[in-house]
Amino acid sequence: MKKLFAFLIKYSIVILFLFLEMFAFSMIVRNNGYQQSVFFSSSNTLLASLYSVSNSVIEYFYLKSTNEGLASENTALKNQVVELQNQLDALHPYIPDTGNIKISPDKEIRFIQAKVINNSTNKLLNFITLNKGTRDGIKPDMGVINEEGVVGVVSTVSEKFAVVIPVINPKIQINSKFLRNNYSGPVHWEGHNFRYANLNDIARHVVFSLGDTIVTSGYSQSFPEGILVGTVDDFKISDSDAYYYIKVKLGVNFRTLTHVKVIDYLNYQEQQNLEKTMQE
Repeated sequence: MKKLFAFLIKYSIVILFLFLEMFAFSMIVRNNGYQQSVFFSSSNTLLASLYSVSNSVIEYFYLKSTNEGLASENTALKNQVVELQNQLDALHPYIPDTGNIKISPDKEIRFIQAKVINNSTNKLLNFITLNKGTRDGIKPDMGVINEEGVVGVVSTVSEKFAVVIPVINPKIQINSKFLRNNYSGPVHWEGHNFRYANLNDIARHVVFSLGDTIVTSGYSQSFPEGILVGTVDDFKISDSDAYYYIKVKLGVNFRTLTHVKVIDYLNYQEQQNLEKTMQE
């Protein structure tokens, strides 16, 4: 209490000055119409700015739940599209051939939405952890994608979590092809920039250009055909080379990865069992 009185006594002149300033200001505003209008106009502007900042902060904290809701809705819509495509494929033999209708058969798949809870991009052996596991239907070798393209392949799974080997890990390569001419080759990451990988085994007679689109070839159980992998960013070949060196800019930005979709190929086990019989 003594410290409070000491403080008031020490700064009494300053406190009195501020009080008189505030009193004088209020008298001016009360007794002069112009100053009153300016004061209220300025205060309204300040309050509007404060409300705008407050709303922005509130919207930011609601953004997380909004994104998760949109991701769930998007996954549900994709599953509906796949189901309709499968129904069309089933009806294809009964549709008259008009020469204009072409329904391309695809793998029978569904999508499982998952959230990224751990992710690395600056290591040689990068990995991604998802918040879904076996209880959600996720199994090893399932492909993982997002709205930008191919993310990677599920490696190991527990009841509640799954670890994904991403494209930016030299342990995997993605069976890919040029969208323009269907020439195929594996996309493989060599451990450098997380935005780029290489497309290998493309012979020198193949015609392509900068900016050409690279998509999944469909030659694996992990990914159906036609999912974006990336675009041709650079290429070169010397007179003695049989194959191009092709640099691909990956479609997925792994540093902004938040929500993904795991591809559940419903006929995977049947295809795998059949292919095993050919190897025995």
